[in-house]
Amino acid sequence: MTAEAKPQQRTKPRIRDAEATKARILKAALNEFSRNGLGGARVDVIADKASANKRMLYHYFGSKEELFQTVLENAYIAIRDAEQKLDLDHLPPKEALERLVRFTWEYYLKHPEFITLVNSENLHRAKHLKKSEIVKIYSRRFVSMVDTILKRGIASGEFRSGIDPVQLNITIAAIGYYYLTNRYTGSIIFERDLMAKEALEERLRFNIDTILRLVSA
Repeated sequence: MTAEAKPQQRTKPRIRDAEATKARILKAALNEFSRNGLGGARVDVIADKASANKRMLYHYFGSKEELFQTVLENAYIAIRDAEQKLDLDHLPPKEALERLVRFTWEYYLKHPEFITLVNSENLHRAKHLKKSEIVKIYSRRFVSMVDTILKRGIASGEFRSGIDPVQLNITIAAIGYYYLTNRYTGSIIFERDLMAKEALEERLRFNIDTILRLVSA
């Protein structure tokens, strides 16, 4: 009995240490990739910030490319999980859609790293997402959730028919994404501080109004 117990006692700390190390690497990688993109990120910087070494990083994640894919997948899974937790099925259709628009805007503001990761992946023509089955699964669930809101709105007479849930999702994302990715140039061109508190509140109201007008019967 003692002989069998000893290996278990030795492996448990190793498992905990491994998971902790991987978590530190992923956190450091998220920071580095969101700052510098895939091309500019440096593995030695990631390893140093994670209090690990490059050999350990490659052991757990294989390569810089594979590490980036994992970070990217985690970013998409995080936003999709947060959307599911909104529990929109229990809200009236208009209120559900408004909450989704509000959530998307606020998520982009709270998680600017998500936007920069998406920008970086687009520069690489989504070659990492093409290989990711998990992101596809999560995205299908999200599209289904939006489709359900639209169908409930059509049934209640609030929404018009014929709206593609994918196109609607693209529009919801775009009206927030474009504003934030172009906030510096936009502030100069339009001669207003687009990131001022009042400007952000005004933009959210505009986003909600735009989407509700788009779907209204």
